[in-house]
Amino acid sequence: MSDRDHGGGRPLTRRRLLMGGAAAGIGAAAAIGGSALAGSGARPAPAPEACADPTAIGAGVEPFHGARQAGIETTPQAHAVFVALDLLAETDRAALGRMMRVLTDDAARLTQGRPALADSEPELATVPARLTVTFGFGPGLVERAAGPGAVPAWLRPLPAFGVDRLEDRWCGGDLLVHVAADDPLTLAHTVRMLLKDSRTFAEVRWSQPGFRRARGAEPEGATMRNLFGQVDGTVNPQPGTDDFDQVVWTHDGPDWLRGGTSLVLRRIHMDLDGWDRLDRAGREQSVGRTLDTGAPLTGAREHDEPDFKATTPLGFPVIAAFAHLRRARSDDTAQRIFRRAYNYDADPAGTGGVSSSGLLFASYQADVDAQYVPLQRRLDELDLLNEWTTPIGSAVFAIPPGCAPGEYVGQTLLGA
Repeated sequence: MSDRDHGGGRPLTRRRLLMGGAAAGIGAAAAIGGSALAGSGARPAPAPEACADPTAIGAGVEPFHGARQAGIETTPQAHAVFVALDLLAETDRAALGRMMRVLTDDAARLTQGRPALADSEPELATVPARLTVTFGFGPGLVERAAGPGAVPAWLRPLPAFGVDRLEDRWCGGDLLVHVAADDPLTLAHTVRMLLKDSRTFAEVRWSQPGFRRARGAEPEGATMRNLFGQVDGTVNPQPGTDDFDQVVWTHDGPDWLRGGTSLVLRRIHMDLDGWDRLDRAGREQSVGRTLDTGAPLTGAREHDEPDFKATTPLGFPVIAAFAHLRRARSDDTAQRIFRRAYNYDADPAGTGGVSSSGLLFASYQADVDAQYVPLQRRLDELDLLNEWTTPIGSAVFAIPPGCAPGEYVGQTLLGA
């Protein structure tokens, strides 16, 4: 047999045979019709079954429904992505309600290890890996939904700080979709499904992925480390306590937000190349903590209370006035936040260095102006870490309360 076909003289390769067979199959299906194929015994692919022997990590499930959205009090997962969307001009209040119904329904399914309603890759939905989906509303969405009077006073861009070098590509947004899981494939599939849900209502403004240690790599409850090697987030309210309730959840303000919270997301570039040139003692003085244990320079263990009055034999403060630990503290116990940060590591090409890395600093609090802004002002004024850190992105969102089965996130704003 000749190795050339009779139509164009091109070699008859295995690839062309396979492609030709596929094309013939498609043509036959079109000619016969779906009903005939169904009658002949062909049937749709069965729905995927859950893993027969899932690992403990892959099988982990976090509840979706409840008085408050998951993903805040939840023990942080290994992988996360924050996605901000801008609403299309034609997306009105009624459309917002439709969008949040669809997003809520698919998020509820996916977090429980079930495919989204029109899931194109249902096999990817069977490993929930403690998946959570959290939605946030920017000022533009709230105003479009219910008018300027519904927007809390703090729901606006942060005041300008001297250390900021903000880039528009990492700032603002109308709708936040925050997805987190212990498995990156689960994360990627969920984000794609939710963005497909929203594409007739909004378009992506920015997407910021982040990571922590892999689940199981450290003891449960260990404080994360950032890419400077520091423990990051030692002093944090404990979820489930009255203290956490007062710091994080909104008890006044607009009715639609009660039981919710606020999120400040800051993208902080970290000059790792410059940090490399600083000796260990200088690093620890900048932070106010030892790098190995995370203990304050006046203590022995990570959670020891720092002694800001302690001095060296020469009379200098052990924890300097410029140390990050000292600047982050306030005598006013109301000026506290709940932090839930992730590292990022971007492509360094074109930067002139070997890294383009930093921190996605997520801060939750009942009132941004009363809690976050005073803290950031203290850091802006003196914190020595500002020599190696630069905020390049900033966004503020209202996180509405959760919902019960049959309801949707944002119904307190959009359902009235």
